Amino acid sequence: MGTGPVGGWATGKVWQVPDPSCWRRYHQGNRQGRNDQTMSQATPTHTVTDDISSDSPPFVQSMLLAGIILPMVGLVAAMVLAWNSFFGPLDLVLLVVMYLICGYGITIGFHRYFSHKSFNAPRWVVFMLGFSGSMAMQGPMFWWVATHRKHHKHSDQEGDPHSPHAHDDHGFLRGFWHAHMGWLFQSSTAPVGKYVQDLKADPMLRWIDRNSTLCVVVGMLIPTILGGLISMSWMGALTGFIWGGLIRVLIEHHVTWSVNSVCHLWGAHPYQTTDKSRNNVVCGFLALGEGWHNNHHAFPTSARHGLRWWQFDSSWLIICAMQRLGLASKMRVPSTEHQERRAKVRPDQPDPVLPVGGSEEPTQAA
Repeated sequence: MGTGPVGGWATGKVWQVPDPSCWRRYHQGNRQGRNDQTMSQATPTHTVTDDISSDSPPFVQSMLLAGIILPMVGLVAAMVLAWNSFFGPLDLVLLVVMYLICGYGITIGFHRYFSHKSFNAPRWVVFMLGFSGSMAMQGPMFWWVATHRKHHKHSDQEGDPHSPHAHDDHGFLRGFWHAHMGWLFQSSTAPVGKYVQDLKADPMLRWIDRNSTLCVVVGMLIPTILGGLISMSWMGALTGFIWGGLIRVLIEHHVTWSVNSVCHLWGAHPYQTTDKSRNNVVCGFLALGEGWHNNHHAFPTSARHGLRWWQFDSSWLIICAMQRLGLASKMRVPSTEHQERRAKVRPDQPDPVLPVGGSEEPTQAA
């Protein structure tokens, strides 16, 4: 089966996926202000015509709205049930476990693997990352990746889907609201065909995107079934669904959205970038390492976001564990020299040595 849809070459001639140099050209295009010729040069010439969920704006919008409204209903139900003592340790365990499973599907899968190709993985691991990330109910995978790549291309400038700074007419509160969740109510945030042709070339990934609703349903059924079987009660199934399903989605959504809003407003800015990304300690912990956002914008292709020993990055620890088990390889991390050079570069002077991606040489974790 190969090493994964982005980590290697699929069998046959039709579904060849570009080598990592395409990602280098893509990130270099961001820094140099090129137009989208870079992506067209790096993507397969084969045109994929299969229907996918991300190509349907009404479907994407419906899923996003459902992900906002249904968890709020679940919050009310959880409050009523908890008031009547229908909340126990099992519900908390299901909440935490499902938060981690779906959360790492987003941070390790959707973000570090599919969006930035920061490491390689076997094909079955790629499938699990895509499926678990889709269970988070944050939209179809291709749409998520396309939106994130567009964010990096236009970070905190006109065209950024969720920046608190991109529009001059945005006051502080309005900018925060737009970056946090207001942008989700827009009809379109990224042209999927332009930004994810490399992913659309893989039939397995198209299946995941096309069946994103199934992934969400599975993500709701797991805590429901476990809650019912472990407690041997219908009430256990109900509270498992509410806490491991709806409340988990509610918390995970706002933590993810905080990376878009909070991490572009408050925190440290140790690396010079052309945007206002920030390292935020609270988001760094809650978002499983994603809150070290300035580090990420300085080195987008790095599999490690917490670049200092005290910057806790649980997603990176999981990737290192995967590497020891043979489930990940060729992790990209910026060298100390590259980190020091990035810290000295002024945002108005492009770095002649480093592209936006930081170190482009794959480095295996120790």
